Amino acid sequence: MNSRHCTTKHRHLFYGFSRENGFAAMDAIVGYLFAIFIRLGSLGLFILGVFDSSFLFMPLGNDLLLVALVARDRSMLLPYAAMATAGSVLGCMLIDWLSRKGGEEGLTKIIAARQLEYVKRRVRKSAAWAIALASIMPPPFPFTPFVAAASAFQYPRKKMLTLIALTRLARFFSVGMLAVIFGQSIIRMAKAPAVRAVILAIVALSIVGSVISVYSWIKRSRRCD
Repeated sequence: MNSRHCTTKHRHLFYGFSRENGFAAMDAIVGYLFAIFIRLGSLGLFILGVFDSSFLFMPLGNDLLLVALVARDRSMLLPYAAMATAGSVLGCMLIDWLSRKGGEEGLTKIIAARQLEYVKRRVRKSAAWAIALASIMPPPFPFTPFVAAASAFQYPRKKMLTLIALTRLARFFSVGMLAVIFGQSIIRMAKAPAVRAVILAIVALSIVGSVISVYSWIKRSRRCD
């Protein structure tokens, strides 16, 4: 009885130790990566913008980095917002090139079946409004599928990219303003264990989501070929 009790106790201690070590290791990795992007500054925002607006899944990644950077230096709000916007536009240019080339039939390679009809219907009704709304709305509202659909339906490239640039700049500037207003409070909150746990969850979701996104795109491409 005592032996079984000790074994159970040691098992709980082992699992608890593993979970704590796993959380600490993940926290250290995320902290290291975040520190790299902080040092990159505007370039980091640009890189994340390209990734987030193409095939990778990075919910709130650029928003969190933008808030952290602006909280450190409020005078850089506009340049930071502009670089995040430039990265997003470049990512959209990649999606535009692939979608415009593939046409409506090629959308099945880019957009999941459960989203396809809804996205096509909204873009057909008003491509400009659909793109503008998708550009401004935060996750989990889809953005890339609307860009892909508008391109596939041959919506003018220059008009689309200009619209994306204006709306994304407005969005990132608004996010940056939150850092200007609540900068010190945000920095204090970021040190709280609960907030760090949420950030780690977002990072884990981004990694899993990106893997699924790329895998799904490759799978749909092979199926359509």
